[in-house]
Amino acid sequence: MSFDLVVWALQHGASSADVRAAHARCRQGQHVQGAPQPRLVMFHRALIAHHPDRVAAPASPWEVVPLHLAADHIEMKLSPSCDDAVLLLIERLAGEHGLLLLDPQDGSVYPPPATVIR
Repeated sequence: MSFDLVVWALQHGASSADVRAAHARCRQGQHVQGAPQPRLVMFHRALIAHHPDRVAAPASPWEVVPLHLAADHIEMKLSPSCDDAVLLLIERLAGEHGLLLLDPQDGSVYPPPATVIR
């Protein structure tokens, strides 16, 4: 079974509750309009330099390609066999670009590279 991770580009100082609320609005069809925020674009470029998302390949960490790139977030559906190194890369890149990482399966928000906020 695949699992999801979502990186969010919210305002500086956003809380875990802010991230979960943004995700809930997205799931309800309320989307921020416009071009993706530059830090999302930079995150995406850095990530796909390591793991391209245009063609599904047997060794790809992606269950669904391309990754979902929106104005304020990127949703990644990862394959069940995704290597831990990919998860560490996602966390590191999210931190480098000032993004918050949401695990929608349990609602955990990771402000990389810090610990989980519940």
